[in-house]
Amino acid sequence: MVEGSWIFPKGTIGSITQFNRRIATPGTRWFYASIEPDMRGVMLRYALKKSASAYLQEKVWGPIGAASDAAWLLDAEGIELSHFGFNAVLRDYARLGRLLAHDGARQGHQIIPAQWVIDATTVRLSNAYLAPGRTRPGSAGYGYLLWLLPGTRRQFAVTGILGQYVFIDPPSKLVMVETAVNNTAEVCRLWASLLAQLGHA
Repeated sequence: MVEGSWIFPKGTIGSITQFNRRIATPGTRWFYASIEPDMRGVMLRYALKKSASAYLQEKVWGPIGAASDAAWLLDAEGIELSHFGFNAVLRDYARLGRLLAHDGARQGHQIIPAQWVIDATTVRLSNAYLAPGRTRPGSAGYGYLLWLLPGTRRQFAVTGILGQYVFIDPPSKLVMVETAVNNTAEVCRLWASLLAQLGHA
């Protein structure tokens, strides 16, 4: 795992101070705010006394047998930008997808707790506002930093800002990785078509 260069001059801690009012009662409204995962990254760094890159290398990247280093963009304070900026090769994204498709297990070894993966990709009744289709018909829902796909089965995606997608269907263990087309609608249609052809729609 390699830490990249910084691109935001303020830094995460410097940026958070501009947000000083709540826009809705907690647990009632979903509103994507990239500063929230960034703050989780800061808390993780101080709690573990190591970078997120080092922690991911130790706990996930090494155990899944990643073939190449990955890079993570840093803020001006040298802290990983947790909401984006993670770069890896296609095969290693597929390895990560396969791990998630197996609810955190690889070759009989539980790398991520299975219940955490299930909780991260399942909307509970108390969090119905996060379910797929709530903002508009066919829209994705939101789990623990994972996009929950519409449909009758549990399926989800890891997405990047510049056309990186890892689609995961745990019931069939199907994974699809896309790193070149920055067109969400087109890639989602391809995924749906693939599931349909395999009889998993």
